[in-house]
Amino acid sequence: MKTPHRTKRQILGQHFLASPGVLQKIVEVVNPGKEDLVIEIGPGRGALTFPLAEKAGKVVAVEVDPRFPPVLEEKGLPNLKIIEADVLHIDFRELAAAEKGTLLRTTIAGNIPYSISGPLFYKIIAEREAFARAVFLVQKEMAVRLAAVPGTKDYSPISILVQIYFRVRSVFAVHPGSFSPPPRVESVVISLDVRPEPLVPVVDERRFTRFLRASFHQRRKTLWNNLGAAGWPGSVIEQALGEAGLSSKIRAEQVTIAQFSSLYGFHGRGHAGAGGLDWDPDSLE
Repeated sequence: MKTPHRTKRQILGQHFLASPGVLQKIVEVVNPGKEDLVIEIGPGRGALTFPLAEKAGKVVAVEVDPRFPPVLEEKGLPNLKIIEADVLHIDFRELAAAEKGTLLRTTIAGNIPYSISGPLFYKIIAEREAFARAVFLVQKEMAVRLAAVPGTKDYSPISILVQIYFRVRSVFAVHPGSFSPPPRVESVVISLDVRPEPLVPVVDERRFTRFLRASFHQRRKTLWNNLGAAGWPGSVIEQALGEAGLSSKIRAEQVTIAQFSSLYGFHGRGHAGAGGLDWDPDSLE
């Protein structure tokens, strides 16, 4: 997966959580124990990092801004490791394998800037075997998208993919006044627990992602038109929709996860040419 270059403005534009009460509630949601490795994204000055390190077996904090690692290191905590890097360029599987040692579980946590939330969640999906749980503070808009259901304007490929692999829970809202400087939007703490088994079977995750993005490519158009633009012959679309029990006038946002699985399965059984759906997964949102 291609990862975008992060500009200095994006790096320095983060809003830091400053409310002790909210920080304590997040630590309670993460609920780390001495047998846990916590990978924290964007620790900043350590407002969440240090409380997590008090309870966890080990905290690995990944920080892209060079101003903050020296601040974090001043505490001299033996179970805290700081990595100065862009989290979008780190493989969570490799990091967890290198740092976990005898610890039993891995959790990912952090206050996620909106500028990286899209690519980060696709990365979380792809590397989900590295951890059992993720707890993030995100803008409300992103939290709504992740938990969106069919028939709503926020339902999208990322909603479907996250829900296939994770149990998604919005835990509590965070007011702008809890941040420094205060953002103009509400934020939400979300919890993502990796499912023991995917909600529906996915044979080729990368191709399934392309299929979903093609289906939602132009939201105002019908699923029929979007699949046709992606290369599916009309006769094949008719068969696939019929097999899934769907109307020819249905739009992608009205299709359930199980129905998308059925449509994709129809394609996977060789009823539609692969070439028409060979999209670049990073070219569409």
